[in-house]
Amino acid sequence: MTVRRDFKEPARCRPDLVIGREEQVAQAREQLGRGGSVLLHGPAGIGKSTLLRALAAQYADAARTVLRCSATESESHLPFLALADLLGLALDEVSDQLPAAQRTALESALTGRGESTLQRDGLALRLAVLSALRALAAAGPVLIVADDLQWLDPASAELLGFAARRLGDTPVRMLCAVRTEGQEYDRHLRASPPDTLAVRLNPLSRTQVSDLLDHRGYTGLSRSTVREIHRTSGGNPLFALELGRALAESPARPRPGEPLPVPTSLRALVLSRLENLSDEVRHTLLVASAGARPTLALLHAAGRENAEAETAQAATLGLLATESEGPAVRFAHPLISAALYAEAAAQERRAAHVALSTAASDPIERARHLALATTGTDPEVAARLAEAATLARDRGAPSVAASLGLLAARHTPADGEPTPEVLRLQAAEDAITAGDLDLARDIAREVLSRTTVPEDRVRAWIIVIDTAGHAMTEVDSVFPQALADAGDDPKLLALIHYQLAWRGLLVEGDFDEARRAAAYSAELAERAGDRYTELMALSFQAQIETLMGHTNAPATIRRALTEPQDPRVACHHNGAGYSRFRWLIMSDQLAEARATVTALLREVRRRGSVESEVHFLRGVAETELRSGHCGRALDLAREGLRLARDSGIGEVASAVLTSIAEASGGEVDRALALAREAVEHAEEGGDQVYISRALAALGYAQLVAGDAPEAVRSLRRVRELEQALGITDPARGRWHGDLAEALVRIGEPAEAQDLIDVTREQAMRLGRESVLAVLDRAEALVRASRGEHDAAVAQLTSVQDRLAKLGYGLEEARTAFVLASLRTRRPTGTSYDEAARLFRRCRALPWLRQVDAAADASPPEPVAQQPVALDGLEGLASMERQVAALVMEGATNREIAGRLFISVKTVEATLTRVYRKLGIRSRVDIVRLAAGRRAK
Repeated sequence: MTVRRDFKEPARCRPDLVIGREEQVAQAREQLGRGGSVLLHGPAGIGKSTLLRALAAQYADAARTVLRCSATESESHLPFLALADLLGLALDEVSDQLPAAQRTALESALTGRGESTLQRDGLALRLAVLSALRALAAAGPVLIVADDLQWLDPASAELLGFAARRLGDTPVRMLCAVRTEGQEYDRHLRASPPDTLAVRLNPLSRTQVSDLLDHRGYTGLSRSTVREIHRTSGGNPLFALELGRALAESPARPRPGEPLPVPTSLRALVLSRLENLSDEVRHTLLVASAGARPTLALLHAAGRENAEAETAQAATLGLLATESEGPAVRFAHPLISAALYAEAAAQERRAAHVALSTAASDPIERARHLALATTGTDPEVAARLAEAATLARDRGAPSVAASLGLLAARHTPADGEPTPEVLRLQAAEDAITAGDLDLARDIAREVLSRTTVPEDRVRAWIIVIDTAGHAMTEVDSVFPQALADAGDDPKLLALIHYQLAWRGLLVEGDFDEARRAAAYSAELAERAGDRYTELMALSFQAQIETLMGHTNAPATIRRALTEPQDPRVACHHNGAGYSRFRWLIMSDQLAEARATVTALLREVRRRGSVESEVHFLRGVAETELRSGHCGRALDLAREGLRLARDSGIGEVASAVLTSIAEASGGEVDRALALAREAVEHAEEGGDQVYISRALAALGYAQLVAGDAPEAVRSLRRVRELEQALGITDPARGRWHGDLAEALVRIGEPAEAQDLIDVTREQAMRLGRESVLAVLDRAEALVRASRGEHDAAVAQLTSVQDRLAKLGYGLEEARTAFVLASLRTRRPTGTSYDEAARLFRRCRALPWLRQVDAAADASPPEPVAQQPVALDGLEGLASMERQVAALVMEGATNREIAGRLFISVKTVEATLTRVYRKLGIRSRVDIVRLAAGRRAK
C-alpha cells in the first residue's frame, strides 16, 4: 500500500500567492531541491503556515510518501499524538518489516493499546521510528511536513529527533515550521536532520502589506490607511489582514489622529496578559498608548506618579519592550498599543488626552491631544490646531499637517474664519505634498458636496485633477465643471488653464497647444496678482519649449526666475528650478545640472514633499547615468521607483528611468520587464509623452540584450510618435544613436544614415554636443558597413575623445567598445582591455558582459603582446587573462571580483571558460601551466 497523505487544503486556505517571501521561498526550494530539510521559524501570524502549505504543495508530488502533523497547544500534553498523526496510516505498510520488539512498542504507542512509554520502551520505540522511516524511504522519497513544532508533545519530539539525527543519506526530507519570538530556534532543530536549513520569516514591508491587502480584496483603503495598518501590525501579515478586514467592515473610519480600530480577535490575542494587571497599571498603559512618543517623564507630567513601577510590571508580562532605548516607553508590538486604546471606553480615552494636552512639551502634540479630548466645535481648539498644522508644514511634516488640518476643520464652526472647507482644502493640499493622493481626492470630493463658493469649488476641482497625475483622461469631465464654477474670475481661470496646458501635453500630445495654454495661464495670473500660479505657468511653458527645442526656452526660464519669487515654487518639481535643471542636462552641463538637482532634492526632503522628491530622485539618477556612474544611478533609480510605487506618484516615469539604469548597470531582464510595464501603463493612461519615453527605454534595453530587430521595432515607433508630437530636440530622449546602431546591425545602413542626417541638423541648431558625438559614432558604424574601415576608426577615435571631455562616461565606454570591435576585424587583431576598463569604471555590468562575449569570439592576440607571466595563456580573452593572472597571484574569487569590479559569479564563469579552453581542471593547474612555460 502506498501512503500518500497529500495536502488537500480547502480552497479558501490554499494561498495562490505568497507575498513578500520571494527570497525565503528561493532558499527553501534550493534546499529541498537538493534533498535537504527546512525549518521555517518566526512569531505568530508571520506566515509560516502559509509558506509551509505552498512549499508542501509544490514538493509533495516528488515524494512517494507524504507524512503530516499539525500540533496544537491544547493537545500537546497527549503523548505520541504527533507521531500517530505522522505514522498512523503508514503503520500497516511497514509493520511487517520491523523486528517484533520494535513493532510491538510502536503499535502500542500509536494505537494507545498497552502502556508503552519512553521510560519503559525507550530504545525499542526510538529504533522503531527510525526503522519505519527507513522502510518507507526504501520504496521511494519521503516528505515529512510538521507545523507548529512548538506544540509537539515531548514524546513525539524526542522520537522524531532521534530518527532525524540518524537518517543520514536516507531520502527523507523534513519541512517544518515553529513559532519563535526571536532567534531562539536552535532547540527545535533537534527534531530535524543535522543539515536542516533554518529560514526566518521577517515582517513584511509597507509595499508588501499593501499587495497582501489588495490580494485579499481590501482595495478601498487609502495609502495613509495602509501605512497605518503596516505600522500597527508591525508588518505581521495576519495582524495586517485582520486590521484590514475590520476597517473594510466598519461603517465609520477612525478620526484623524486616532489609532486604528482593532478587531476583537486581535485584542484577545495580544491583551490576554492584562488580566493580571491592576487598574492603575492599565490606566498608565492607556496614557502611554495615547501618546505619540511616551516617556516616563511624560507619564509623570500626565499624573502617573508610579510610572516606573507600573511600566516595569507591564514589561515583565511582555507588554513593554525590556531593552533600553533611551527614555522612551516602547510597547513590545505596536498592536498592543492599538489594542489597549481600542479596548478603553471613550471617556477613558478623552481623560488620557486631556492629561497629555498639558503634559506634552511639543505644541503639535498638545494641539492633537486637545482636539481628541474635545467633542463638538470649539473655535479656540480649531485655532490652535490650525497653528499646529502650519508648524508641522514648516517642519517638513505635511502628513501631520493634513491630519491636524482635518481636526481643525472638524472643530471649526460653520461660520468660522477660515471656514471648515478652506481648512479641508489646505489639508488636501498637504496630503498631496505628503504623497497621499487618495486622501486628498476624498477630501476634495467631500468639499465639493458641501460648498457652493466658486473659489472653494475650483480649488477642489484642481485637487481632483492633480491627484489624477498623468492619467488625465480620467478627469476630462472635470474641466467643464471647473470652468463653469470659475466664471470670469482671472485668478480661478488661471488655475484651470494651467491644468489644461498639462492636458494638452499629456492627453493630446499637442506641444503648441500646451505652450499656448501655459502662456495664457501666466497672463491671467499676472492680471489677478497671483504670483504663484504665474511662476508655475511660466516654468511649465519653459519646460515645453525646452522639449520642443524652441528658441524662446532660455528667455522663458529667465522670466520664471525673476523676482519676486515664491518659496513654494523655488523647489517645486514643476517650478523654474527644475526647468533650469532640464535645460542644463540637455545642454551637456552635467556638473551644474548635478549641483542644481541635488540642492533641490535636499530641500524637498527637508520640506517632506514626496511628489517633488520622486521627480528629483529621477533627476539625480539621470545625471549620474549620463556621467557614467551606473551603480550610483541604479541605486537612486531603484529608490525613486520604490517611493513612486509606495506613494502612487510618477510610477511610469520612474519605471522608465529605472529600466534604463538596469540596462546600463544592473540586470537586462529586469530592464526589459520594467520598460514593457511602463509602455503598458502609459498606453492605458493615454499618456502620449511617456509612451514614447517608455518605448525608448525598451528599445535601449533590447539593444543591450542583443536583440537588434526588436530594438528597431520599438525605436521606430518612438520616432513616429515624437514626430507627431512635435518634439525636435534630440537631447530629450537620446534614442537616435541607438536606433541608428540597431539599423546598421540588421543591415539597414541607408535608413540609419538618413536618421543621422536629420537628427544632426536639429542637434547642430541647438548646440547638443553629446548628441552630435553619439551620431558620429553611429555614422562610423555606417561607414564600416560600407567598407570605409579607416575612416570609421578615425571618426570613432575623435568621438571617444569628445565624449570623455564632455564627461559622458558610459557613452565614452560604448565608443571604445565599438572601436575595439572594428579593430578586431583587421588581420592583426586587437584588445578589448580599454573598453572593459571603461565599462568597469562605470559599473556598467551588462555592457561588460557584452565585452566578455566579444572577447571570447575574437581571434587570439599575438604572443608577443602578452606579459611574460601569461605566456602559457595564449588564446584566452581579455577578461579571462586578467582573472587568470590574479589567480596566479593567489587572489580568491572574491578578491578578484573586487579588483576587477565584477561579480563573484562572473569570476566563476570566467574561470570555467579558462579551464575549458586550456584543458585543465583547477586553479592550481593555471599556476602550474604558467610556471612550466616560464621554466622553459
